[in-house]
Amino acid sequence: MQRTKPDTARRSETSRRAILTAALDLVGEVGYAKLSIEGIAARAGVGKQTIYRWWPSKGAVLFDAVLAGAEDEGGETALPDTGDLEADLKTVLRATVDGLNDPAQDRLLRALSVEIVQDPQLAVLYAERLDGPMKEAKKARLRAAQEAGQLPADLDLDVAVEMIWSPLTARWLHRTGPLTHAYADAVVEAALNGLRRGLPDGSR
Repeated sequence: MQRTKPDTARRSETSRRAILTAALDLVGEVGYAKLSIEGIAARAGVGKQTIYRWWPSKGAVLFDAVLAGAEDEGGETALPDTGDLEADLKTVLRATVDGLNDPAQDRLLRALSVEIVQDPQLAVLYAERLDGPMKEAKKARLRAAQEAGQLPADLDLDVAVEMIWSPLTARWLHRTGPLTHAYADAVVEAALNGLRRGLPDGSR
């Protein structure tokens, strides 16, 4: 009788998924400060050396868990483009507000933000795999608006992205005020009011 060889790739993927799920569950239960590789390993039913073989730190595990969650939800980074830039940006920022107001997501993202500040290697991964692609998606939507004559052709898109998204991030990070749809709408309106300067009045 011929024995079937074990599918190591499938077993590895199963273990990886169990580890990422365990990391997300535990950070929600005990918080990031009490999260540990040992705890993740015990919850996932693997040895801690298995985790260290794939990730250098608990922050790296958590980051991959965030990415895996985004991929499971479709992995779509493109912003909506209905032709109405203001409406599209308000839709995106309102969705961001809803996400940041979710207690589980808030705890997860705050933990990840702390780790990124402290871990240069993780900061590089964050820039390459999450922040960079998201920034390019935002710039692509603004570029489409430029091509449609809704924004000045010489507008610095990097600056524009910062003007639109940074106020929301800063208010959330520093807890300087409530995150509401009204605030998101006000940010979009104020940013576009400034960014559209230089356009003919009839193009605004």
